[in-house]
Amino acid sequence: QEEKKQLTLKVEELERKLETTRAQNVEFLQVIAKREESIHQCQLRLEEKTRECSSLARQLEMAIEDAKKQVEQTRERATSRERAAQSKMLDLETQLSRNKTELNQLRQSKDDAERRYESRLQDLKDRLEQSESTNRSMQNYVRFLKSSYANVF
Repeated sequence: QEEKKQLTLKVEELERKLETTRAQNVEFLQVIAKREESIHQCQLRLEEKTRECSSLARQLEMAIEDAKKQVEQTRERATSRERAAQSKMLDLETQLSRNKTELNQLRQSKDDAERRYESRLQDLKDRLEQSESTNRSMQNYVRFLKSSYANVF
């Protein structure tokens, strides 16, 4: 009986362990199922990204071809513009030479005008100074007259 009791206890303990193990198995199966679902989702995303990359690669190839065509067209336009720019540059150099000559003439005229105006300005300053001197003399004379009249009356 004692042995039976011990065996019963062992059986109960083993049954508890079995239940615990079954619960762990269920948890592990759930984890595995979630991981498999995650793997499946990742594979779907990978396939989608692969298709997207292929599409982008085709678009890139087309863009590269377009860019090559545009570069060639741009080179042709640049060459044409360069020729036009050289022609215009020659015209501008000729115009610059004429403008420099005209500028030198204008500077000479300006210098002459400045000398005349400075001479005139100096003359006006001298006349202004003379006028101010006369004005001071008259003011002194008026003060003298005022004080003389004040003294007389």
